[in-house]
Amino acid sequence: MGNMKSIEVSETGGPEKLKYVNRPIPVMGENESLVDVLLAGVNFIDTYHRSGLYPRPLPFTPGVEGVGIIREINGAAPSGLSVGMRVGWVASTGGYSEVVTLPNQELIPIPEGIDDAQATALLLQGMTAHYLAVNSYTIKPGDIALVHAGAGGVGLLLTQYIKSLGGLVIATASTDAKQKLCLENGADLAIGYSGFHERVMDFSNGAGAHVVYDGIGRTTCDESLLSLRPRGSLIIYGYASGPVPPIDLSKLTTKSISLTRPTLKHFISNREELLWRANEVFRAHSNGHMNVRIGGRYGLKSASQAHEDLEARTTTGKLILEL
Repeated sequence: MGNMKSIEVSETGGPEKLKYVNRPIPVMGENESLVDVLLAGVNFIDTYHRSGLYPRPLPFTPGVEGVGIIREINGAAPSGLSVGMRVGWVASTGGYSEVVTLPNQELIPIPEGIDDAQATALLLQGMTAHYLAVNSYTIKPGDIALVHAGAGGVGLLLTQYIKSLGGLVIATASTDAKQKLCLENGADLAIGYSGFHERVMDFSNGAGAHVVYDGIGRTTCDESLLSLRPRGSLIIYGYASGPVPPIDLSKLTTKSISLTRPTLKHFISNREELLWRANEVFRAHSNGHMNVRIGGRYGLKSASQAHEDLEARTTTGKLILEL
């Protein structure tokens, strides 16, 4: 069936382990589709796979989300899917490639009016923001939420969505420019990381936040706990600074804190839930409650640079690979 360009990881390590290679176009399995990739999203989970923090069998092609056009369908296609249709996928594998095979059940039709880059940004990061604000903790009007990395891809979408639900947002970011972006994005307060829990207590008149959304992990976790009010919720959904060390449960009992470590795949557990959540996100986008910021565009050959930039935390918004 010919060859394609792809990124391959044959040994774990740094961004230099992402190799640009020629590989045969994959063969569809039963109930799979062959999809020509238009854009692939770049996410922290890709760096966890590449580094070995989340082990995967070697060799592999990274990339858990993207947008493309269905070239062929093998087996019974779910209602609404057809050859030539533009679709997205999330929590799958192999997206850093010109062509990919994907389970039919995991393909998401992309509505007209949402361009490829917007759709890519709304898949993993938009659906993550949605389950964080609706399921992991349910934002209610007046709730105070601390959103770490407020200028990142998830942080920008999560802040907007919390605001649409009537919540108040304190966003952390590492530079003045990023904090300014957080405020322009709707945050009620934007602060740095140094002594952030004191700023949260000041903002909340000493009560603390109802919920902390922490995608940073190791360097913020302890202070995130201090930032919560009694019966508050700490949601650790990523490890941008490294994994969180084991937590002494006595730190939770002092305020009856709820702690959860969610991951998207459990919130799109079947096709019905996948399409419901995706369509909720697309609707939020069309209503102006999840406006997308594309922070960087890279060619497939420059995937390693995209990883370097993401891990250096010098970027804002969504990073994408253009195929």
